[in-house]
Amino acid sequence: MMNDTDDDGRPARGERGSPDLWLEAAYAALVEGGVDAVRIVPLARTLNLSRTSFYWFFKDRQQLLDGLLDRWERCTTAPLVAATEGYAATRTEAMLAVIAIFLSDRSFDTRLELAVRSWAQQDTAVLARLQAADSQRLETLRQLLLKWGHDEADADVRARTIYLVQVGYISMRVREPLEDRLRRFPHYVEIYTGQRPTEAEMARLRGNLD
Repeated sequence: MMNDTDDDGRPARGERGSPDLWLEAAYAALVEGGVDAVRIVPLARTLNLSRTSFYWFFKDRQQLLDGLLDRWERCTTAPLVAATEGYAATRTEAMLAVIAIFLSDRSFDTRLELAVRSWAQQDTAVLARLQAADSQRLETLRQLLLKWGHDEADADVRARTIYLVQVGYISMRVREPLEDRLRRFPHYVEIYTGQRPTEAEMARLRGNLD
């Protein structure tokens, strides 16, 4: 008689989920428990699906992990690059747009960023991908500053200052009220660009956050 269950005791037929469903469960496991928590059988139990259903969508665990890294780049590097390339009337408005993306996980996924940085400490391939992203992010910040008239050396140091402060916020898991962070923004922008944003620019930023 044919066995109608998977070797983990769950139904081998019927509902298989979807790639997005498996990736979402993997994302939750990664940000909550690290890469070692991203395992096929525990994910199947969480989703109440069979282990074999995973293989309808992914060749192996590595392909799932690669999908998480692709999501990380879409949810972190891509929005930062887009912010540096957006229209701004002044250098201070441009800088406000850049640092504002770090205010919400909807614009820059800090939980995923932290999880990937932790993952990179135990995986050289992930470390290489992280270092490539760091280089890309720094370069896009440097190009923004060059665009607004900073010389090469000045743009390099200011770009590093911007980026290392933001990475520090993430790595140190800083939690502060939004209003406290916004009160510091004019000072940050002055340090980053040499100019302080106007009250009108800060008001527009606050309006965009509502």
